[in-house]
Amino acid sequence: MEELRPHIEKIHATPHKAVVAVSGAGTQAVAWLLGVAGASRTILEALVPYARESMNSFLGFEPEQSASAQTAKDMAKAAYKKAKSQLEDNSPPVGLACAAAIASDRPKRGDHRAYVSAWDEHGNTLYSLNLHKGLRDRAGEEELVSRLLVHALMLLSGLDSDVELGLTPGDVLDVDRAEHPSPISQLLSGDADWIVVRNGSMEVEGKAPDALLPGSFSPIHQGHRGLAEAAGKISGAEVGYELSVTNVDKPDLEESEILKRLARFEESEIAVLTRAETFFKKARLFPGRTFVVGWDTAIRLVAPRYYGDDTDAMMMALAEMLAAGTGFLVAGREDQGVFKTLDDVRVPQGFQALFKDIPEDQFREDISSTQLRASESD
Repeated sequence: MEELRPHIEKIHATPHKAVVAVSGAGTQAVAWLLGVAGASRTILEALVPYARESMNSFLGFEPEQSASAQTAKDMAKAAYKKAKSQLEDNSPPVGLACAAAIASDRPKRGDHRAYVSAWDEHGNTLYSLNLHKGLRDRAGEEELVSRLLVHALMLLSGLDSDVELGLTPGDVLDVDRAEHPSPISQLLSGDADWIVVRNGSMEVEGKAPDALLPGSFSPIHQGHRGLAEAAGKISGAEVGYELSVTNVDKPDLEESEILKRLARFEESEIAVLTRAETFFKKARLFPGRTFVVGWDTAIRLVAPRYYGDDTDAMMMALAEMLAAGTGFLVAGREDQGVFKTLDDVRVPQGFQALFKDIPEDQFREDISSTQLRASESD
């Protein structure tokens, strides 16, 4: 431990914040990291999802193998997301994980192996270690894996590492670094749930504004901007524009089309890209948010036909959104020459608190994206 103390002190002196998850081996590394003063500056949380039920809960699914490269990557990714969600400042979040099968109190048929995965915003480094079987007892193998974890965390924290791992000629260590694909590619593939575009940069699953104005924004126009301004004044919240790249009855948007639409936004405007094509999905993705909608959208929110003609499903969805603190600011829209407002929406009894009106004198804009596209093509 004393030999590793200077290395761990360097880790604790960096701004990086880590969630560490280990299974099968690596608990000694957790003890070392927590045993050096300053650990609270680095370690947000340490988890040991050892049992099957615990691992499934941590990952959100059941892995095919408990000790595999893929499981280590999935654990590190989950740890990274957990770290990111807990940050209260701009410190770099990192996820570190180990999935291992080492010596135990009974002989193992297969190799003694450990996979350590280090995850940050740029990519993932995987350390695949095959141990010289029979050379060490469990304590010896545990120490080697734990040293590898400290080594990986040093590099993950932007430090040079000279941690002595204690490898022998019978041990095999492979290191593979993979950069993350572009944020939009991650979203389209399902590896990311949302992207926040702010000041010209994209952040995977960054902090979304407290109020969101959903739309296709093909293109964004003065009506969207005027509605966002009015909603911001009424709610007192920052308003972002939410664009789902998936649609109920249309093909997914391609990356080129997404970039084309984003190019029409001003740098100061915040766009949130999702794959949530329904408001129920949006509300689950961003609980407690206020969604800014038009009268025609509010009609669909309380129409059973948009829930598979299932009134019970609609009521359950509305109840879940209400319980999560979701709200809807509803702007009036002209329909066949008549200006319709929230008063024209048949909100089911008990769910009036979900909806709030945007008065006509605070916002009215009859232009649509369809009309604007038509005028631009003339």
